[in-house]
Amino acid sequence: MPKHYFNRLQNIDRLIRVRGTGTPKQLAQRLHISESLLYEYLSFMKEQGAPIAYCKDRRSYYYECQGGFNLRFISQPAKG
Repeated sequence: MPKHYFNRLQNIDRLIRVRGTGTPKQLAQRLHISESLLYEYLSFMKEQGAPIAYCKDRRSYYYECQGGFNLRFISQPAKG
């Protein structure tokens, strides 16, 4: 898995949450990736349950409900 994979997912998520992605071409350029790779990221996020849609009027991706994409390890207090 590429080194920047999770960072890119986090950046895509952040931009989707604020409806600031721009068009697919603009978003791919912002992330320094190809449009086809962007579509792979979006497909992966959708497979994981992210309700991603695209608004033609705003020219941005958005989530169809409140939420965010989380891929970080979260430690929990030890039981004892």
